[in-house]
Amino acid sequence: MKKIILTAIAVMAFAFTNAQQTRFGVKGGLNVSTLTGEYEDDTKSLIGFHVGGFAEIKVIERLAIQPEVLYSAQGARFEDVLGKYDAKLNYLNIPVLAKFYITKQFTVEAGPQIGFLLSAKIDGEDAKDFYKSTDFGFNFGAGYNFTDNFSAGVRYTVGLTGIYDNNNDDEDFEDYIDSSKNGNLAIFVAYKF
Repeated sequence: MKKIILTAIAVMAFAFTNAQQTRFGVKGGLNVSTLTGEYEDDTKSLIGFHVGGFAEIKVIERLAIQPEVLYSAQGARFEDVLGKYDAKLNYLNIPVLAKFYITKQFTVEAGPQIGFLLSAKIDGEDAKDFYKSTDFGFNFGAGYNFTDNFSAGVRYTVGLTGIYDNNNDDEDFEDYIDSSKNGNLAIFVAYKF
């Protein structure tokens, strides 16, 4: 884990040295997450949170690159023949976004994300072995700058890869593995220094 964090910091530090103007900040907010795919009818949204830091690196006047490092509590609530249970997945997410200023106040953003699974629990029991250690997604979002320092926004992350580890030879389960992806709606507030 330390290697991952140090690598992310090194990449951001290199980007900062080549940027015209860089501002750092912190952000946090609410997650409404679920799993998409073939069996999504059996899942309901799970409420979580995210918190972390970011850098806004101005490339030109209206365009910035924004790498982030976020702790993100995600997962889903399952309701099937076995009953109701929560799958709680905690990730260290590293999105890198292109952020476009439509006006000084209103922004839109998009970009890829890699997530590293920190823990996985099903109704409090450790289930990390059932999930892949990395998750890839793509983000779309919008934000509003109330001041030069304070902003708020919304972002949706579309999962691009299946989250389950394939330890099972059952064909039905393999379809489930291939199609089950994270989906996360994040509502956040941010403060730039």
